[in-house]
Amino acid sequence: MKNFVVKTIANAGAMAVAIWLVPDITLTGENTGKQALTLILVALVFGVVNFLVKPVVKLLTLPLFILTLGLITLVVNALMLLLTSWLADKLELSFHVEGFWTAVLGGLIISIVSWALNVILPDGKD
Repeated sequence: MKNFVVKTIANAGAMAVAIWLVPDITLTGENTGKQALTLILVALVFGVVNFLVKPVVKLLTLPLFILTLGLITLVVNALMLLLTSWLADKLELSFHVEGFWTAVLGGLIISIVSWALNVILPDGKD
């Protein structure tokens, strides 16, 4: 359970950095508290998407992974971010990613920052 919470916090932090750096990734809310809650909920949706959908997509695109030497990962991460944005809209969360190339840049930022945060944050495997 502790590992799940740490990964969700890392995802939320990484998404916050992407929202801050990329103008076309937006998170709106009436106040800071609602924005923080929305960010945590979007991080949960992103975690579920990455847990359930991403492995299936990676398996189906395995030949492309081999052919592109793994660069297709950028596209898969962008698609997961766009799916998260779509689900957030359906769940009435105020998170939006505008366009594919924005998602590619956002996915790259989220991957790097969440990796760094997962290295820094404790994972409960002591």
